[in-house]
Amino acid sequence: MQPTLLVLAAGMGSRYGGLKQVDPVGPSGETVLDYAVFDAIRAGFGRVVFVIRHEFEAHFREMIGGRYVDRIAVDYVFQSLDALPEGFAVPAGREKPWGTGHAVWCAREAVRENFAVINADDFYGADSFVQLANFLKNAKPSADAKAEFAMVGFRLANTLSEHGAVSRGVCALGANGRLASITEQTGILREQVGPERAFSGKETVSMNCWGFTPELFRGLEGQFREFLAARGAEPKAEFYLPAAVSTMIARGEADVRVLATESAWFGVTYREDKPRVQTALNELVQAGVYPARLF
Repeated sequence: MQPTLLVLAAGMGSRYGGLKQVDPVGPSGETVLDYAVFDAIRAGFGRVVFVIRHEFEAHFREMIGGRYVDRIAVDYVFQSLDALPEGFAVPAGREKPWGTGHAVWCAREAVRENFAVINADDFYGADSFVQLANFLKNAKPSADAKAEFAMVGFRLANTLSEHGAVSRGVCALGANGRLASITEQTGILREQVGPERAFSGKETVSMNCWGFTPELFRGLEGQFREFLAARGAEPKAEFYLPAAVSTMIARGEADVRVLATESAWFGVTYREDKPRVQTALNELVQAGVYPARLF
């Protein structure tokens, strides 16, 4: 069975100042997401599922999903504040959904096959999707209690913004080269990265580019319940996907292969990042990596 691409697109891009998932950056008006879907199709993915919010469904379907219907199967899942396990309710004062782990959990009924998870507003490069597709096409349910997952690992130096601080999941690798843990580092500035500085730039970081079997949902279910019981009353607490995967590793429930890539990564964290992304994509088009018009 062809793997599915699960795209986390529910965020409204508060720092960016708008719904950046539909902002054109390519030479023919493509979005960053268009390049991800194009690369996924070329790599052999058979379906894309978007995790979005009900309030911008019509706009998203028209501006984004409608582009792909003749090229790949398209489905939608909704992340909402009140999407909770049985026995839990939205606490007073809570205004936003529960984070990336919750977003993936919301897709548990829609995704039954092996799948990749990406952010809608990140450019990961063709190699990332080829490596994920190769892993997912061969990944099978574990014979024991330990699931087999994968994460595309990027170099920290290749993931920074020139226009402000970023948060990155810095990865620790075990002796076997597998993922041991992810530590969220906030407020990383470009000037902090380099020889004899806080970060060397060679650190492996997670950019939320994952390969999973459906066994992930079992881990998310249990951990999300634990999270709600412990922190559900906090108005801004979030259930993050990298932290959930780290916990599965620590509990011996999952083994995560790190797929190192030298693919270029582009992000649009800040609106000022947009010209740099546009220039980089134009250069890739001119080099023949992508056609002038994707869809």
